[in-house]
Amino acid sequence: MASSTQKVVDIHTHMYPPAYVKILESRSTIPLVRSFPNSPDPRLILLEAEVPSLGVAAVTDDGATTTPTHVPGRPLTKHYSSLAQKIHFMDTHNISISVISLANPWLDFLSAEESGPQAKSINASFSAMCAEHPGRLYFFAALPLTAELATVLSSITEASELPYCRGVILGTSGLGKGLDDSDLLPIFSALAEANMTVFLHPHYGLPNEVWGPLASANYGHVLPLALGFPMETTIAVTRMYLAGVFDAVRGLRMILAHSGGTLPFLAGRIESCVLHDGHLVREGKVTAQRRTVWDVLREQIYLDAVIYSDVGLKAAVDAAGGADRLMFGTDHPFFPPLTSDEQGPWESVTLNAEAVNKAVGEGSEEAKGIMGGNAIRVLRLVGE
Repeated sequence: MASSTQKVVDIHTHMYPPAYVKILESRSTIPLVRSFPNSPDPRLILLEAEVPSLGVAAVTDDGATTTPTHVPGRPLTKHYSSLAQKIHFMDTHNISISVISLANPWLDFLSAEESGPQAKSINASFSAMCAEHPGRLYFFAALPLTAELATVLSSITEASELPYCRGVILGTSGLGKGLDDSDLLPIFSALAEANMTVFLHPHYGLPNEVWGPLASANYGHVLPLALGFPMETTIAVTRMYLAGVFDAVRGLRMILAHSGGTLPFLAGRIESCVLHDGHLVREGKVTAQRRTVWDVLREQIYLDAVIYSDVGLKAAVDAAGGADRLMFGTDHPFFPPLTSDEQGPWESVTLNAEAVNKAVGEGSEEAKGIMGGNAIRVLRLVGE
């Protein structure tokens, strides 16, 4: 994937600490972990689109127990929570440094009383993992956004003092009303003040009815993952832009998952709609001094390189204003190989690495930056 002398940094790689898995096992509604007799591994069920096929064990007329032929979710293998497995994955793909983060849905589903202690516990777990492999692991902290503001701000301070923490991972729901909610401004300001980068990751996608009546039985996870996740990110960041969040907190820095969703393709259309919107013009929001979507993309936003093709990656580089604002990622442990050994190379990782080489040239300075140099610079990483 890269020469032995080049440091490869994976900034989009997830883990569920064992204590987090136990929380999911105790739940009866999504997100949850459930075991099925015809599945060798417990199943991780995260998406609303999976609910129609969730099913339960059924008893036939002769008293036999059956389970749904289509088992929902995905197998919760040791790739999700084993530190040794994470290091093995890194070694297999010549990854020098990983910046690990809790995967969706983070702590969004916990009560105010639960989320604060759980955030502290999870961040401590990640910090301990990083300490076992100094120079190879860093992490993005989880925030207890369902808790009181004082608890969230305290969590930011505590996380910023952990030596291997380099930012936080956030979903798009914020405090429950989205990322354009003005109540989030003190949190964004605190993150900027603490020099904590926000890794923005989707989870909720689009409403199930968007996918049509055939989706749940025939299309697997393709529609919500391939289309719903990118559109969720696009909508969330556009709402932030329209609400003036980036102007209000100029020190805010974000990394957008999946190369920014569809923002690289739609930023021009967003700009045109802003310029031609009579309401915004009458409100005095369309002025010569206005920062455009392009300005925000190139000043306050970075994109990961989890796009799987050079076509999309070229658009991401152009939208971001240069390859120096892109960072490699694997999305491990999601998208494992289905026809080969999970302990070997993953095609999903190879696709992202090949996209970088095709988009900016194998061995080029731009490729070296995307594959590792940019993350080392932006996130202040120090390898072995």
